[in-house]
Amino acid sequence: MINDVYILAIETSCDDTSVAILKNQKVLSNIVSSQKIHEIYGGVVPELASREHDRLIIPVMKKALKDSGIKLNDLNAVAYTRGPGLLGSLLVGTSFAKSLALSLSIPLIEVNHMEAHILSIFIDDNPKQPNFPFIALTVSGGHTQLVLVKSVSDFIEIGSTLDDAAGEAFDKSGKIMGLNYPAGPKIDELASTGDFKRFKFSKPKVDGLNFSFSGLKTNFKNFINKHDKDFVNNNLNDLCASLQFTIIDILLDKMTKAKDIHDISDFVVCGGVSANSFLRKELNNLEIKANIKTYVPKINYSTDNAAMIGINGYFKFKNSDFGSLSDYSISKYNF
Repeated sequence: MINDVYILAIETSCDDTSVAILKNQKVLSNIVSSQKIHEIYGGVVPELASREHDRLIIPVMKKALKDSGIKLNDLNAVAYTRGPGLLGSLLVGTSFAKSLALSLSIPLIEVNHMEAHILSIFIDDNPKQPNFPFIALTVSGGHTQLVLVKSVSDFIEIGSTLDDAAGEAFDKSGKIMGLNYPAGPKIDELASTGDFKRFKFSKPKVDGLNFSFSGLKTNFKNFINKHDKDFVNNNLNDLCASLQFTIIDILLDKMTKAKDIHDISDFVVCGGVSANSFLRKELNNLEIKANIKTYVPKINYSTDNAAMIGINGYFKFKNSDFGSLSDYSISKYNF
């Protein structure tokens, strides 16, 4: 009978190479190496991302082991991101995880990247954690979804984006304004001193709990194209604040609707966009306005990281839910 479970977790779904070591639900180390090479291209280049993962994964793992004080022979399992994500990037992590687990003769655990974002709220050092069932809003550069979560292994998607993700709307709109990739954090910073009521941008009318951001992105692009560069530079803070307000307002509207439909008031908000400071502020207000209680992972667990893969791996280990060396990477991986 194993009392303490030591998991080495690997995350390589996009452009962050990350390895974490967990002891049960406690993170002992969580190393993330972000790939700067994509900034000059204004977005992630898949081939370059996979090559960078291949170059970085061994030194990142060595750093994670050193910081944790754990040796390879102490490990009970290896967890890795099977999908969704960029196929080349996933292949690097998958191959490395399989080789490591095979060499150590320990179980291999495959993890759904989106489930991991949700379960990151159960990492020990988060300030508060929800009870089941709850609804999760997973919002990032590649995904925007509403998920009904009944247990650590029972996820039902109840809404998703019909086109672009919220994070993509941030980044591509930022690019239109001349901001470097990724633009989301810079928009958040500039918006803090802007007037979000200054400009009005379109909000899509989408039935049910689905999202759409392509219309907003087009509306914003057309607005910017009607003005010269000086106008954009002179009004950059207000433009960022107004764009950010519109995107966040769309998210909050759907959360409120999901609460009314499913009669569930507890929400986990996770994914890279959950690090947005305005969203976090508005989530606090939502408890007063709509009786919705929100749970948000700590900032270092919000963006892509291996600790979230590790916590999912821990729950799967406890349930003896192991993967196989024959499992292949999946670029589109549904609940």
